[in-house]
Amino acid sequence: MIDGLVTSLRAEATAVDERRLLVLSGDETRTRDAAVAAIEALDVENSAVTVVGPDASLPGEHVETVHADRLLGQTRDVIVLDCHERCDPNALGQVVGAVDGGGLLVILAPPLATWPDSRDDFDATLAVPPFDVADVTGHFRRRLVETLRAHSGSAIVDVDSGTVERDGLTDPPPRIERRAPSVPAERPFPAAAFEACLTGDQMAVVRTFERLRNSQQAVVVEADRGRGKSSAAGLAAGSLALAGKDVLVTASAYRNAAEVFARARELFEDRGTTVETDSDDRPRELRVDAGRVRFLEPVAAAERAASADVVFVDEAASLPVDLLSRYLDAPAVAFTSTVRGYEGAGRGFDVRFRDRLEDSEFAVTERTMNEPIRYAAGDPIEVWAFRALLLDARPPVEQLIADATPESVEYARLEAGDLIGDEHLLREVFGLLVVAHYRTEPADLARLLDAPNVTVRALTHDGHVVSVALLAREGALPAERRAEMYEGARVAGNMIPDVLTSQLRDEAAGAPVGQRVMRIATHDAVRGRGLGSHLLAEIESEFADDVDWLGTGYGATPGLVDFWAQNGYRSVHLSTSRNERSGEHSAIMLRPTSDAGEALLDRHTGWFLDRIEGMLADPLSALDPDVARAVLRTVDATPALDLSDFEWRVLAGSPHGAGLYDTAPDAFARLALRHLVGPADTSLLSARQERLLVTKTLQRQSWASVTKDLDYHSRRECMRALGEVTAALLDVYGSVTARTERERFE
Repeated sequence: MIDGLVTSLRAEATAVDERRLLVLSGDETRTRDAAVAAIEALDVENSAVTVVGPDASLPGEHVETVHADRLLGQTRDVIVLDCHERCDPNALGQVVGAVDGGGLLVILAPPLATWPDSRDDFDATLAVPPFDVADVTGHFRRRLVETLRAHSGSAIVDVDSGTVERDGLTDPPPRIERRAPSVPAERPFPAAAFEACLTGDQMAVVRTFERLRNSQQAVVVEADRGRGKSSAAGLAAGSLALAGKDVLVTASAYRNAAEVFARARELFEDRGTTVETDSDDRPRELRVDAGRVRFLEPVAAAERAASADVVFVDEAASLPVDLLSRYLDAPAVAFTSTVRGYEGAGRGFDVRFRDRLEDSEFAVTERTMNEPIRYAAGDPIEVWAFRALLLDARPPVEQLIADATPESVEYARLEAGDLIGDEHLLREVFGLLVVAHYRTEPADLARLLDAPNVTVRALTHDGHVVSVALLAREGALPAERRAEMYEGARVAGNMIPDVLTSQLRDEAAGAPVGQRVMRIATHDAVRGRGLGSHLLAEIESEFADDVDWLGTGYGATPGLVDFWAQNGYRSVHLSTSRNERSGEHSAIMLRPTSDAGEALLDRHTGWFLDRIEGMLADPLSALDPDVARAVLRTVDATPALDLSDFEWRVLAGSPHGAGLYDTAPDAFARLALRHLVGPADTSLLSARQERLLVTKTLQRQSWASVTKDLDYHSRRECMRALGEVTAALLDVYGSVTARTERERFE
């Protein structure tokens, strides 16, 4: 039975360069035995087979489920995904794109009728304290089973009963042979770069990349997964290096850019060019003659963009917009991104970064790649994966929600059952989250549908979602669990209590219960109308009587800090390390809703004030001063200004040159902190003057550095400016001693 079915599936898939899917459901051992029979019947080399799962006894390469991302950028004839112990949505998203045209994806699963109600190792990751795995629902797998039964190209076999539920055969029309594209007669790039192109789309993109030979050029390429955009980028990067260019490549992880280096290297070898490299297996630098192709992590690449000739940003959608903007310091830049697929995370690149790019000095050229390389267009398994994992989810079109205002919308309490029962609603909710957040994964869909601590709330306009928030219930942890956390144990799903307990040494922080806003997103067409704030207000009205605090943790930017502050959230922590991908420092903010929440906020506000001065002088000395200004403004306290008479005299003499900053730097820092945290007059200083206070008095940067960064003409002018700022602050905050001292110079 299995032999004939897989042979027919493979033959049909090969004939039209498509893929097919085979589900073997039933007893764990029987499904694995059936998988062995299927692989043997297909008569493929072991090197073309990968088994993803816990059992290493099956023929072919073995990869643990948690390492399925190693298949990104690779292809196989057969991939077996064993879902008995762990049905991981991310792993499914990673392996489905690695099956080549004519290939077979085999899924091993428990009986489909009971699979949604069984719990596995992935479910355990959703069961965050105080919940346990029994509280996890099975909506994601129920929907997954429904798509497997509904989509063409999917065969289902019940190995326990020995029956074929669906044969998965589609009887497709004959395949249209793909013609190799012609190499252009006149071209700046070498002919070998075009000879390596497999589709007309790919060749057109390589031709577009030729523009990067000149400065002030930007190229944007978008494609679904498997269209060859990374290969095209590699051919272009190699061609530019052969022309003597210094090509800098970055991506959220090296594995995303590995194809770029593989294609560049192949081009060099095809040309007979000598290549020097730092590694044969995972090269991060390829050197040829006067040119090179090198890889740097996203933050490091942003810092060195100006020194390169060309920057390639691969999988740009997985990086935050503010970081993407920093690559515009390069003379020429290319952004490539997956539109739909595991790598194609956030769409902030497509929506909001485009505006910044269009407003820049770059001439922008855009290309879209539609023609698949690994398999034929219209491949049924790609269509299934898009739906099953909502890789193609989109928010409502602009025309449907263009008139939305806080007065026109309705507050919606969306339960998982509501979402699973309304595909249109689910697609709008998830699509809006994908657009707004720079990193959204298939596992987020399972978390949204099944995690017991996650709640979805939204605003709808005429039935369409215009704003959505994901909330996570945190805290209410028993004393034993709080003690474990205090002693170093990680407690999943309790981000704010974890940080406040383990890092900030507050064992009681996990006792109050709160709702953390994990993500909040508003449709780009109606941003700036107060809808996000309206949603937060509705959330507070609903939950205020049931929790002690509302909170959030996110990568701090001035705009985001101000948004949360305007909605009553106050800062209690700023991480000392930057996120490697975003380059941002994480802020934690709280809004208390009970006496216990007030006590938590007061406690951590005091501790934050006690340590922030020292943090800014050392681990946060390179923090963006505008982020520092924004965060300090949101601290719910007024710092004490307890200075000695000596310190007041130094401050009072500094505007006239009689008092020197170096004599009492701590006094200048405390005066700055007093104003930046609790200003008596918010209009007293300009933004530049506040940046001067942050960089010089709090971050203790050198005069040379501050002079350069704040565009003062000379060190003397910078020092004079600090004296003027100090005088303005003394007018408001100065003591009797300071006033008496200043009168001597008037």
